[in-house]
Amino acid sequence: MSTDVTGPTADETAVGTTDEIDLPMIVSVDDHIVEPPDLWQRWLPGRFRDRGPRVERHGIGELEFTGGTSYRIVFDEEAPAADCWIYEDLVVPHKRHVAAVGFDRDDMTLSPITYDEMRPGCYDPAARVSDMLANHVEVSLSFPTFPRFCGQTFLEASDRELAEACVYAYNDYMVEEWCGDSNGHLVPLIIVPLWDPVLAAAEVRRNSARGCHAVCFSEVVAHLGLPSIHSGHWDPFFAACAETHTVVCMHIGSSSRMPSTSPDAPPAVQATLSFNNAMASLSDFLFSGVLIRFPELRLAYSEGQIGWLPYILERADDVWSEHRAWGGVAEAIPEPPSTYYYRQIYGCFFRDRHGIESLDRVGLDNITFETDYPHTDSTWPNSAAVARDLLGHLNPDQRYQIIRGNAIRMLSLDLD
Repeated sequence: MSTDVTGPTADETAVGTTDEIDLPMIVSVDDHIVEPPDLWQRWLPGRFRDRGPRVERHGIGELEFTGGTSYRIVFDEEAPAADCWIYEDLVVPHKRHVAAVGFDRDDMTLSPITYDEMRPGCYDPAARVSDMLANHVEVSLSFPTFPRFCGQTFLEASDRELAEACVYAYNDYMVEEWCGDSNGHLVPLIIVPLWDPVLAAAEVRRNSARGCHAVCFSEVVAHLGLPSIHSGHWDPFFAACAETHTVVCMHIGSSSRMPSTSPDAPPAVQATLSFNNAMASLSDFLFSGVLIRFPELRLAYSEGQIGWLPYILERADDVWSEHRAWGGVAEAIPEPPSTYYYRQIYGCFFRDRHGIESLDRVGLDNITFETDYPHTDSTWPNSAAVARDLLGHLNPDQRYQIIRGNAIRMLSLDLD
């Protein structure tokens, strides 16, 4: 595994690094933590530890992606090993394409991996900060891996008391250990008990009191078998987020499904269409009334890119203008839906030339940058070169706002 971050790489050469272009230090709003194997054994209350998530090493004979968040796994102790999370009936092996940094592009495969093979920045906060600084990144916000992107693992568990304790233990680790000694380089992103919006609201307030202003949520929560955002069920949670200036972060895949075309389509089809989840979610929120009832609420769409935004905003406004009488939104949505996007919503990108070319419609105030460390899409260790290539034609104030300023405002950071 290569760990050299000095000198130009093939990717840097391809985008044509121009070091003379001023580029502020990046605030990345979408990276990922691979949870250390002893997280819940150390942070759960003692009475839960023997039943909490733990890691075991097992051989994996076959590993096949079957769609959404599902895999077909054949265990074979004579085969290459993976470190696997064990929790209730779940056995979840670590996969190389999720902890991909440090491998060559063609080696970022769907194959088993152990912590010994991962770059330490995947799971160790000090190593992560070192990798960030080498990548021109000052601040990073990281989504969970084993809990999944909004804590679905604990939502699906049978023992709710244990699941609730696991949520709180994760958040305590995230705030106090992952971010605690990072000198502000790592900022916390929490999960909540999705099965109870009152508990979720209380957890938002508990963590806001100790400096956390970002929470994971599902793009389309109804896909998780929970009440939709149209029902009013989530209003206690949204109210807590609005009151505490906690941004609601929705990562692609946080609906436990990914858009595709057919059961036999290769995973590349899902990867290409992944923005569709964010597009559907944005449409849902724009017509839900949530953004009107909670004008201080802020939403962020992570890893969905931004090039699709101009059309969906245009279409939503056209529907509101032409079809609101029969479309069920004449009274609920008093202004064109794009009004609420520009006021309350952030998009996120890392490679989206079309989106930047449409900046006047995407909104200079509404976009943020990410590096997606340590996934296969990550721009590490070439994020500065990628950003310069995409944004080099903009003026310094515009580059600052996209690379850094909007994220500082979104996350309520005390920077600059």
